[in-house]
Amino acid sequence: MDLRQRLASIDPGRETVLTIGVFDGVHRGHQRLLRCLMELAGTSYTPAVLTFINHPLSVLRPGSDIGCITPPETKINLIRDQGINLVVGLDFTPELAQVTAEEFTSILVEEMHMKGLVAGPDSTIGRDRQGDFQFLKERGKELGFWIESVEPVVFDGDLVKSRRIRSALAEGNVYGGARLMGRKFSLQGTVITGHRRGRTLGFPTANLDLALGLALPGDGIYATWAIIDGERFPSATSIGVRPTFDLTERLVEVFIIDFDDDIYGKRMDVEFVTKVRDQETFSGVDALIEQMDRDVENCRAVLRQDMESAGLEAQID
Repeated sequence: MDLRQRLASIDPGRETVLTIGVFDGVHRGHQRLLRCLMELAGTSYTPAVLTFINHPLSVLRPGSDIGCITPPETKINLIRDQGINLVVGLDFTPELAQVTAEEFTSILVEEMHMKGLVAGPDSTIGRDRQGDFQFLKERGKELGFWIESVEPVVFDGDLVKSRRIRSALAEGNVYGGARLMGRKFSLQGTVITGHRRGRTLGFPTANLDLALGLALPGDGIYATWAIIDGERFPSATSIGVRPTFDLTERLVEVFIIDFDDDIYGKRMDVEFVTKVRDQETFSGVDALIEQMDRDVENCRAVLRQDMESAGLEAQID
């Protein structure tokens, strides 16, 4: 299905004010833009978001390893949480990459009844990034739409960008990534059967089956919240290989503190609070178990503080 066919299948109900982008992470900068979109749409227009399901660089630069901060379903839900009901997911294909800025804007006006376009100052659309802000301003005069520029958000001395969040996560700085997003970084997956090695050590872990192409925090142990069936549990999460056992497969394993229910096959969301240590190699199983005991106690302390900072009564034993 090409761009025109995809948008022709959408019924916006009335004229729209829209924005276009990847919106990976739906971070503070995106949130500002979406608030502006809502304000400009007001009660006269339908606010709409066109977001790319896959990152354009995966098509424009084949082989690029662009880990997604938020999987498509999560991203769309986060955008809707901003009050925008019309969110259209678009597959960025080689064919879409060849659509000119002239064609793109014509399709938006004809199929989405676009009357306004909200964008960042450096945003572009169309083949070879032809449709910059000045082009869109002139094109709007021809086709009958206006364009509004939204300034990016500066946080901790630099612009909030998705690549900045990916860099923080790769360094294990999940707290820094959360500050840029305005919420905790999280992973979502299904609990699957692993090697059960953790159970033999006294630390049964839930292994997560994750979607491909996600941005993962750097290897290490993290204080986390595990969310199952809407209930939050304190947890310690390991990301990485298991060098003590000479294993090389990179895994996400969640030890839920004081918990022993059967959750195989269930969906789990894991919210990351902070990293408590790097991945290490130990001389033997006993040394590993001693460190895991310390990890759990460190995670308890971090999660108590996290609850208290949120104004909640800490009840982690």
